[in-house]
Amino acid sequence: MSPPDAPDSPEVLARFSAELDLVDIVARQMGSRTGGGTVTLDDLRSFGREGLLQAARTFDPARGVPFRRWANMRIKGAVIDGLRQWGGMPRRLYRELRGIEAGDRMLEAYDEEDAAGPATSAEVADDRLSAYLAGIATAIAVGTMAAVPGGAYPEGSDATPEDLLGHEQLLVRVKQIVAGLPEPQRTLVQKHYFGGETIDDAAASVGLSKSWGSRLHARALEAIGQELRRGGDI
Repeated sequence: MSPPDAPDSPEVLARFSAELDLVDIVARQMGSRTGGGTVTLDDLRSFGREGLLQAARTFDPARGVPFRRWANMRIKGAVIDGLRQWGGMPRRLYRELRGIEAGDRMLEAYDEEDAAGPATSAEVADDRLSAYLAGIATAIAVGTMAAVPGGAYPEGSDATPEDLLGHEQLLVRVKQIVAGLPEPQRTLVQKHYFGGETIDDAAASVGLSKSWGSRLHARALEAIGQELRRGGDI
């Protein structure tokens, strides 16, 4: 294993250089959503370059995920985390972007499953697509609800009392479903959505590889979505 301060390999640097345009794309998208403020476009690009470098260092072709998609997720995550630490992102926007990030992680897991083997029939393919779409929708919903500690709406939001009550009730229901998940899915989801850990860190804490952690995360979110639909919650 290379020492921590070892220079990056030519492969890592090549990946990094090839996708620098993606940093600018994500930075501009995030900049338009945050509406300016104290964080400049250059700040967003700086956050994004850190994410791109991490993506280049951690990319594994065996996962079956194209590097640009892998990089896109890592860049978005780095920009979101940078904004959160900076304090320049409204909590409501942070919730929305964390939900999008959760959906991206579901897509990552689905890419890996598709790379492992195509569906064996049209019926299986349709079932898989339905599960994928439901899982992504659930990931976005849960990621959005759980992004802010306590799941509370920010002060000064235009949420009605009915919105607040419905949000809190749904969050309680999600936590109940999560508590009934098998291990290590339960701990993985709790650590990520309600403990503030990244999926990768949460997976490592329970002895899972990044790849397996992503797959179990996808399975857990699909199970949560199924329970919510079965109970008429969504």
